[in-house]
Amino acid sequence: QVQLVESGGGLVQPGGSLRLSCAASGSFFRINAMGWYRQAPGKQRELVATITSGGSTNYADSVQGRFTISGDNAKNTVYLQMNSLKPEDTAVYYCYADILVNLLQPPLVYWGQGTQVTVSS
Repeated sequence: QVQLVESGGGLVQPGGSLRLSCAASGSFFRINAMGWYRQAPGKQRELVATITSGGSTNYADSVQGRFTISGDNAKNTVYLQMNSLKPEDTAVYYCYADILVNLLQPPLVYWGQGTQVTVSS
């Protein structure tokens, strides 16, 4: 069974920084990509950033230049460094992973439990 465990959320003042981590565990063949979505109250879940196993990254326009996604393939872990945080970044942040469990089935998307990020003075 694949599990994603997130950490690093919390309360921070505008302009501050936070670093989120997400580690994948369990039995699987390969992680194709990992990343982060977020969902603010009353809004749809939106993509924040993704990184492939090859290191290619993609960011939402709203976080480009402020957030940096990185990965450690050996640890099956993805990080999201969030700088210059704004109140509108307040949301529950969800980690996801596109994982090939074995060669007999297509890749599946797994989700973390979510971690709250609150940006407020």
